[in-house]
Order: sequence, then C-alpha cells, then structure tokens
Amino acid sequence: MASSGFKMDADHEALYSKFDFLQTTNHNPDTTRPNIILITVDDLGMADCSLYGEGDISTPNIEQLGTEGIIFDNAYVTSPVCAPSRAAMITGRYQHRFGFEFTMHERYLKNRLEYLGFRYFVNSEPWVAKWMSSVPDAAAIHNQGLPLSEITLAEILKKQGYNTGIMGKWHLGWSKEKQPAAFGFDEQYGFFNSHSLYSPEGTDGIIDQKIDADWTDSYIWSGQRNGPHAIYRNGIEIDENGYLTDRITDESIAYMNKHKGHPFFLWISFSAPHTPLQAPREYVDQFSDIEDPVKRVYRAMISNLDDNIGRLIEYLKDKNLAESSIIFFISDNGGAEYTHTTDNGRYEGGKNTEFEGGLKVPMIIRLPGMRAAGSRFPHMVSSMDVFSTSIASAGIEMMPGRELDGVNLVPYLVGENKKPPHEYLFWQRGISKVVRNNEFKLVMNEYSGTEILYDLNQNKYENPDVASDNPMVVKELKMAFQDWTQSNKPPMWPPVIYFTAEKDGVRYYFEQ
Repeated sequence: MASSGFKMDADHEALYSKFDFLQTTNHNPDTTRPNIILITVDDLGMADCSLYGEGDISTPNIEQLGTEGIIFDNAYVTSPVCAPSRAAMITGRYQHRFGFEFTMHERYLKNRLEYLGFRYFVNSEPWVAKWMSSVPDAAAIHNQGLPLSEITLAEILKKQGYNTGIMGKWHLGWSKEKQPAAFGFDEQYGFFNSHSLYSPEGTDGIIDQKIDADWTDSYIWSGQRNGPHAIYRNGIEIDENGYLTDRITDESIAYMNKHKGHPFFLWISFSAPHTPLQAPREYVDQFSDIEDPVKRVYRAMISNLDDNIGRLIEYLKDKNLAESSIIFFISDNGGAEYTHTTDNGRYEGGKNTEFEGGLKVPMIIRLPGMRAAGSRFPHMVSSMDVFSTSIASAGIEMMPGRELDGVNLVPYLVGENKKPPHEYLFWQRGISKVVRNNEFKLVMNEYSGTEILYDLNQNKYENPDVASDNPMVVKELKMAFQDWTQSNKPPMWPPVIYFTAEKDGVRYYFEQ
C-alpha cells in the first residue's frame, strides 16, 4: 500500500485495539471490493440543485448522476452546521455519542452590545451573542475536533487494505493530532477549518464578491489563507493559486489515477458553495441576467461545482472505474439563507436551524450494476448510512460492542428489505431538540417554549402544526427522544452564539 510519508502518532496507533470488533467476510483483498467515493458539497440546499424541483438552479451533471443512481427524497444530516454533520457522517454514529454537539469555534465572544434587551453585535442580526461566564482557553480551542476514541470510515477501510485519501475540506480539527492523517487518511489535500479562499483575493480572472448584508462575511474573508484556512498537502502548507473547486477535482483525479489498480476510499470534500463568494469570470458572465451580484456569483459557483462533478464522473467512466465504485453524493447541511445567497425554496429555515431547510439535503447513491438506476427512494435516510453501507459493501462486519447509528442501505435499495431503514432520527443542539419518524416530526425549542408537530407525509414543508390533534404521537416521540439521549455524552465545548429564525410569528433560537 502506498505511503504518504507521514504517520499517525503513537497514542493513536495504540488505539487500534479498537478494531478487535471488526471481521472481514470478503477475503479477496483486491478484486471484489468496490472503490468507495464520497462526494460532499458544502451548504448546498434542496433548492440549489435541480434534483428536486425546488428552485430554478440548473445542475445537469448532478442530475445525470441521479439518473444513473438513486435519488433520496428524504435524506437528512445529523446537524444543520458543517463540523458536527461531518463528524457523524465519517464515523457512522451520532456526534452526540462523543460530545461533538456544537460546531468548533476559533474564538469565543467577550464584547457585547446590549440592544433592546438582547445581546447583539453591531449589525449582527440574526446572530445574537450568548452570555458566557467563562470561555475555553486557547489550548482548549486549538485541540477541538474529532476525539481519538472515534473510528472513521478511512481508518476501518485502511485497516482492511484500502488506500485512503481526502481532497478538500476537513473541518474536524486542525491540531496535529486531529488532522486527517491521525484518522486513517494516507493522502490529503485541502484545508482544515470551515472555509478557505477559493483563490487568493485579487486573483486575475476570479470575481471576488463581498456580502455587505451578512455580518459573518467579514469574518470569512479575514481568515484569508492563514493557519487552518491555508492549503495543505499531507499536513504541510503549500502555495496554491488555482481555483479551489477545480483544484480539488484535479487532485481527486490524480489520486484515483494513482490508485486505480487497488481498492481505494476517496473523500472528495468540496467547499462550494460555502462563502466566501468567488468564481471564475467566465462562469459569472454566464449569469449576467441576474442583477443581484451576490446571487450571480453564487450561481456561478454552483455551475462550476456541477461541471467539476461532471468531470469526475467522466473520468470514472473513461477509466472503467464507475462500475467498480460506490459513489455517494450529499450536502453537509442545508443552504445558508443568512448569507443572502439562497432561500431553500419552500423549506423552512436553513443552515443553523433544525427546520427542514437546515437538515434535509440532496443525496444520491450510485451502486455498481445498479438495477434501479434513476429511481427515487421515499423513506428517510441519514448521512450516517454512508458509513454502514460502505463497510458492508467492503465485506466488513461490526462485531458486538461498537454501536453504529447508520444502516446498510443496499438491502433497502434493491428491494430485499421492504421496511423503512430507520424508525426514528434525532437531532439536538442544546436548547433545540427534534425527533422524527416516517410520518411525523416533533420540534422542541426550549428557548421559545414550543413543541410543534408536523405531519411530513401530508406537508413536507412543515405546515401546519398538528400537535393538538395527535397528543399520543407527541408522547411517543418525546419518549423515543428521551431514550435516545441515554447514550449521549455532554458537549466537549460550549456554543458561542444564538442563531434566530422566525416561523409562524414565533422567534426561535438555535445554539451555535
């Protein structure tokens, strides 16, 4: 197996005793196990692609992937923000099992402005500062990330002889012991934090678009390409002047070309269309009919992203890898409405909220030799299912003693199992608590003091509230939620801020 030239530290190597609960059912090391390709996109909402008819954005290459695979009509992530969502996806377990309840923060707030009874920053709405009597120190902030006790999909597959790589965004820790190399990735290209510039600011041929109406935008641009926002190859900072979405594709193709003779797992982790807004001029010019420059550059970024996904699929077909690979496509959370780039169509809320606009995401799976290509799967599935589906397809079984929350989707997709894959799905970020089954969704918000029940089979856009008509359903869902919390751990670090959203005349607060 190829070596990247860097090693995980001794303490983490010692944790490989964790793998005692694995057994391999497929003993052919090379020829019968599929390549596993996980394509994630960042903040792409249900209305930001043309899979679901929720908006007017065209993404023909993503659509083509859907016609060759299965489109999920009710796919959910475990958090409406990036880092916790990714932590669950790559481990196959609710992030609450290991305390990754809140996103990581580079800083905690000390200066606040009291305004009309709320602790707002200057011009920061819909963000509201939380009062904090104490904050983590610099060392604690630096060491935030995925705990070493967790096992990633890369670690398991590497242990079973796969080559492993990640190209793009990591956002699961940036101290040395929390970088991809410590979690089973042989090769890495990209950045470690929530965002990076797509090209150095002022690059010829790239349109830089600031968002004056979004308080977070100045913070996004202030990171430039420094520290965890810089571009790294195998943990070493490098100079990179190319447009990042294009370069992630370049690096992914180079990786696959290098390892195409041996089973590999590749996480292609695009940062688009997460801010900052930057796009090649030739793409921006294609949307000259859009007057709003923010929305124009956002559309251009998605168009470029879609073309890069098309480039990846074309490569896989040209090299005869498509039929020996499982391909997942999924967004890490819903569209970020607060950036004024998108509106999630008719779905409520968006990124940072536990309404459908924040949790429900585009998702596709393309299986080798799939008989049901182009079909749609109606039942709710989870991003955690990527993990379980992958290890099962690689011939790996989990022995008793390691709880997974994702399920192997293949039996459900090929019709061997007619039941829905999940009875319940759960969400929690502090004061916001949510549970849904295959019909109803219960939203409990401690700050607003509300309990709202939606029948999503009757109205997928979360209207109307049917709690008063279904008291036994509310009771059942609350009991299921309470049972689920018994295996959860306290958050490893605190939230720093509230995000507010209004629905049906009620102001909701979500901890971030």
